[in-house]
Amino acid sequence: MNPGIQKVEALDKGYFICVEWEDGSESSYPCVWLRDNCQCPLCFLPSAGARRLLFEDLDVNIVVKQVALADRKKISVTWPDEHTSVYEAEWLKKRCFSEEARALMQADLFLPEHQYWGSDLQLPKIPFEEILYNDESAYKWLCTLKKVGIVLLTGAATRQGELIRLGHRIGFLRLTFYGPTWQVQDKADANNVAYTTGRLCFHTDYPVLQHPPGVQFLHCIKQTAAGGESEVVDGFHVSNKLKKQNPEAYQILSSTAVDYTDVGVDYCDFAVHGKQRIIDVDSRGQATRINYNNATRDTVFDIPAEKVRPFYAALKEFNDLLNSAEHKFTYKLKPGDIVTFDNWRVLHGRQSYPSCSEVTRHLEGAYADWDVVMSRLRLLRKRVLNRD
Repeated sequence: MNPGIQKVEALDKGYFICVEWEDGSESSYPCVWLRDNCQCPLCFLPSAGARRLLFEDLDVNIVVKQVALADRKKISVTWPDEHTSVYEAEWLKKRCFSEEARALMQADLFLPEHQYWGSDLQLPKIPFEEILYNDESAYKWLCTLKKVGIVLLTGAATRQGELIRLGHRIGFLRLTFYGPTWQVQDKADANNVAYTTGRLCFHTDYPVLQHPPGVQFLHCIKQTAAGGESEVVDGFHVSNKLKKQNPEAYQILSSTAVDYTDVGVDYCDFAVHGKQRIIDVDSRGQATRINYNNATRDTVFDIPAEKVRPFYAALKEFNDLLNSAEHKFTYKLKPGDIVTFDNWRVLHGRQSYPSCSEVTRHLEGAYADWDVVMSRLRLLRKRVLNRD
């Protein structure tokens, strides 16, 4: 993008600056925003990419004293105190306040596009070693993870520690009360239902935390011959179905704070209690995060008694949709497979498998936050696409 500026002028008694671009379009910038975002060394620290200007020093009613077009590639603004700010054309164009430009910038920053799926999921697969050492493959992995919600990495060594390597690839893993990584296998006196051989119903991990982990990794080290199949379902797709099918149920699940609990000893001793809505929504009512784990839903329920049965009815309908044949996808991890998925969107479960005196099924698990994953995605995109 190399936009050129045709004309620049102050409008609305100096409260706005209007830029007319060479393609005939126009952009209007509030002067208070321009002054707040002056890029000079006194107001901005380039090495940190951070604003130096203190907010208490900003005049929210500031008007421009003079504005000039430098060379069609930047404008110069002089303020009432004679401070001068210079803004590059490309910098301004990216930050245009039009609805279309804002949407483009938000899409570029956060990649909000979702590809919904059900039992027809074509599980994306990428070789594990490729994403470790090839930037294009790593970029494809993270883009697909963001868009589809799940990617299978194949060919990892069948030993503990591979997820540590994966964590280093994106930045770092999320530490929780179960440790930096954790071992999913049948354990005596299990402190988590996952550490048994029983069936696990669809759930997201750790809704008891105020900020549940965004991404989950499960590495198959050993797999049982019978049973143990994995199941996944697109929670956003199912939420959309529920919203159309029963708006009242959707409203109940997106507005009722549910108590969760997790108490025990692992990496350290813990007593965690939290509240989450089963379906978190944005300002438009669209699902942004699913917080559902029936195993850790607390016996404490902080709502009026008369609202309890309607809540259960709403949750039952949502749960039935999650488990319907058209929505769930079943597969079986092989030793060396690492499934990576969006823990805010994809609910996962497991079919039961026979109990045995020795360990017949062993997965190593780990978490990462979406902030870390998206950071690496943006850095890889810049490198792969040669973006500024």
